[in-house]
Amino acid sequence: MDERWAQDVLRCHLCETPGPPMYCDICHMYLCKACVGEHLSDQSKEHKVLPLEKRGSSSKCPKHSTKICELYCKHCDIPICATCASSDEHHGHKFIELMKNIDRNKEVIKRDLQELENCIYPELLDIAANIPVQRANLIDNSKKLTTAMDKHGEDLHREIETMIEKLKSDLEKIDLKHLAVIQLEEDEITRTISEITQNITDMKKLLNSNEVSRVSAYKSRNDEFRKLPPKLEISLPSFTPQKINKERLYQQFGCLSALSIETKEHGDTMGSPGAESSPPDKPLIAEPWIITEIISEYEPNKICDVSCLSNEEIWTRGDGDMLRLYNLQGELVKSLQTKSGNYPNDLTVTRSGDLVYTDYDDRTVNIVKNTQIQTVINLQGWIWGLTWGWRPLSVCSTSSGDLLVVMNGEYDQKTKVIRYSGSTEKQIIEFDDKGKSLYSPGGTTKNISENKNLDICVSDSGARAVVVVNQAGKLRFIYTGPTSTTKGNFKPCGIATDSQGRILTVDSNNQCIHILDQDGQFLSYIDNCHLQAPRGLCVDARDNLIVAEVGTGKVKKIQYCVKTKCVCR
Repeated sequence: MDERWAQDVLRCHLCETPGPPMYCDICHMYLCKACVGEHLSDQSKEHKVLPLEKRGSSSKCPKHSTKICELYCKHCDIPICATCASSDEHHGHKFIELMKNIDRNKEVIKRDLQELENCIYPELLDIAANIPVQRANLIDNSKKLTTAMDKHGEDLHREIETMIEKLKSDLEKIDLKHLAVIQLEEDEITRTISEITQNITDMKKLLNSNEVSRVSAYKSRNDEFRKLPPKLEISLPSFTPQKINKERLYQQFGCLSALSIETKEHGDTMGSPGAESSPPDKPLIAEPWIITEIISEYEPNKICDVSCLSNEEIWTRGDGDMLRLYNLQGELVKSLQTKSGNYPNDLTVTRSGDLVYTDYDDRTVNIVKNTQIQTVINLQGWIWGLTWGWRPLSVCSTSSGDLLVVMNGEYDQKTKVIRYSGSTEKQIIEFDDKGKSLYSPGGTTKNISENKNLDICVSDSGARAVVVVNQAGKLRFIYTGPTSTTKGNFKPCGIATDSQGRILTVDSNNQCIHILDQDGQFLSYIDNCHLQAPRGLCVDARDNLIVAEVGTGKVKKIQYCVKTKCVCR
């Protein structure tokens, strides 16, 4: 080889001009633009001159070595040349341009890759993540049953020792069977995840490949991966004590329920665009747990509220004039200064993904569209040269696109909720049927959320209550804490609702979160996640709870209910 070719690497094969921009895919020759015509003038064989970056996108016909494949036979599912197309072998077959077929196949690969990465693979990860929860519930249930057995055994003394040991042995056998079933499920999911991971890697290579035969040979496996493993429905054993009667000791002691394991098909993970359906049941889990912690830039006692932009990104506000967007890795995605330079008093995200915040001092409600801040509600008024009127405390965006704003009166300190459609006032909620104020006066912390059934829920720290009215503004109930509790006085702060219609509210006095049903009945506490001065709340689309922790400046993502499959749209 000429020494200059080795030094310059690429030169035109005809005139040796360095850096040729063209390439003949048939002759495998580099060409400058000036030499393309001369090269094409050689009519002893076919040529296909392409920009250098597209070299390798042509293939020679395996049956006619001097021809290139420009067509794709849909009947035979192979690339062919023009000579093949006119042969008897392909008589009556349908052809399309080869590049159109390549482009179409790459689109299929892109869709399949998107489905695998965004839906099927995350769904399997969610199922896998729920297995430790199942195992923990099993172990926790077994511990509780063992404790109950021991307590009952102390009352019956030696007469029932044999029975106790027998029941413990039965429980251990059930646990072993149960754990074996869970292990089988985990092994199957792990295997599928491994296959999907390899498949994703292979498809990404195909997307970056110009090898016609490999891309053309691609066959989608998404139908195979789309069918998720059966869902286990496990009925945990229970222990039923009976009144002690020595003569009928063995009959009256009680027994363990039989092991019951059912499987339910997950079904197709793909949903029909625009289809409406009721959300699947997501029962509460026995022990909520922290999925992740975001260490924000806020110092302790500075972060106040959160609102979910998506399952992966969360808007936050503190006691400064900046609004910050974080991802779940704790990375600051975006920051935004308020229009007035005042502290934002509350924030929410609309269904279309726009950020809305209240400015208490400026008496405005503002929306952020494409980084531009627009004032949608202005409550400023003037009397005797002074500003007066109402100030916005908190805000939430409704399912209909309206804004619900909690207002505080300038002089009488009364509180009311106003529904706005854009800048237009549509509804005022202030009094019950007897003309009594629904909410406590003054600027004490009040947060607002719309429930699934369109109820309007306000956490009123001044009244130490959660006040819930229906869509028409009629009082439904007031929650002041569970009727029986060992905790101190209830003082609500942040509030949120989930897809099941449950209401979640911070109890700032007791460093925990109350979970209620939509009718105000207490269901459970979240008090095991080492919460330090929790305040702001929001719930993402998968019913994970996001908590702003004032005591540490952290944001915690907590799983408190059973996961269900995702729906790709």
